Amino acid sequence: MGISFRKRIKLDDTTTLNIGKKGSSISKKIDDNITINSKGTLTINLGDGLVFKQSIKQNKNKK
Repeated sequence: MGISFRKRIKLDDTTTLNIGKKGSSISKKIDDNITINSKGTLTINLGDGLVFKQSIKQNKNKK
């Protein structure tokens, strides 16, 4: 069993600073159930504990 660390600091109504064991990121709330973060992940809360996550970060090596 491992130990994890995660802290969320609310910067304003739609912006959150996320601090974890391996780094940090910023999340921006677009709608009540849509969030995008600085690491390039779009998250949609579908309700009842269901979450859809999609990476929207572009691959720089793709030609």
